[in-house]
Amino acid sequence: MFDRNDKLLAFSKLALVLKSDIEDVDARFLPARQAFDRACVSASDNNVWFTQDNVSNAIKSICCMLQQSEMEDFFNRYGNIDIVPKIIGVIMAGNIPLVGFHDFFCVLMSGHRFIGKLSHNDPYLLPALADLLCTIEPRFSDFICFTDNIISDFDAVIATGSNNTSRYFDFYFSKYPNIIRKNRNSVAVLRGDESFDALTRLADDVFLYFGLGCRSVSFMLVPANYDFANMFDAFSKYEHLATHARYFNNYEYNKAVCLVNNVKHYDNGFLILKESDVMASPVSMLHYKEYDNLSDVMSFLQINEDKIQCVVTEKAFMERSFDFGKAQIPSLMDYADGIDTMKFLLNI
Repeated sequence: MFDRNDKLLAFSKLALVLKSDIEDVDARFLPARQAFDRACVSASDNNVWFTQDNVSNAIKSICCMLQQSEMEDFFNRYGNIDIVPKIIGVIMAGNIPLVGFHDFFCVLMSGHRFIGKLSHNDPYLLPALADLLCTIEPRFSDFICFTDNIISDFDAVIATGSNNTSRYFDFYFSKYPNIIRKNRNSVAVLRGDESFDALTRLADDVFLYFGLGCRSVSFMLVPANYDFANMFDAFSKYEHLATHARYFNNYEYNKAVCLVNNVKHYDNGFLILKESDVMASPVSMLHYKEYDNLSDVMSFLQINEDKIQCVVTEKAFMERSFDFGKAQIPSLMDYADGIDTMKFLLNI
């Protein structure tokens, strides 16, 4: 019998193998770990946004999810899992490295079979990670499949994409049990008295993965007449992004658009701050909106709830917000779009 404890142990070992220096990896798992390391290099070669630092950050985030206590707390919410195994098609985004891992984990831990449609932006990492997992626990092999083609012969689907692709997903998958995810953005709320250390942690929420993740802060709510000088000083820890050709091309383009159109903005040499009501901001740009009181903030967040992935504040002073620096380190219980994936899978 392949029970939950066996699966949890396998994922716990997976985290250990990923965290270990290569010379400390158990010889039984060494070839698969080396293959995964090669996949990390291939991922960076295939996608300029998947720098080695960003791939490493994604792996560290997954290892945090897979702590034994974290997994036990997660599964205690669902009681005994007793389902008839079905085939779950998972269409993955490719905006940041290993973005489909949480769905992969949930499908396997729920007892279903996983068939993954890979993004051309991230075709290497999750299959190599799955191979490593199957080396650790071979019984997973019968539950995992990847395809480059249109998925078929499935019982339910989880699809992540843009607002445009979601319309196609809704059309093609409407007759199946489904989770369809659209574009979302993350928001930082500042009070104006944040410490320098807090702002350096906010920089991680803004710049990790070049701001391409749905948990990346693309929009800020700041007090009226907010002074950005201290923020720019704190954000200087990411000034090396100016050496990344694709990122800097975006920066120069967005700067030129602002200058040509005489748009008021702030510029620190690698980031542009622009006042806007639009929460989605392009690479190298961060939008902000001023507020007069916190009731205005709460109203804005409530009105735009279905467009927001997460909210960050210093010391998580607002209900259901994350502390600065935590946006890109979600726990297992931080479901994308607030939809409980495990509950969905257990009730198909």
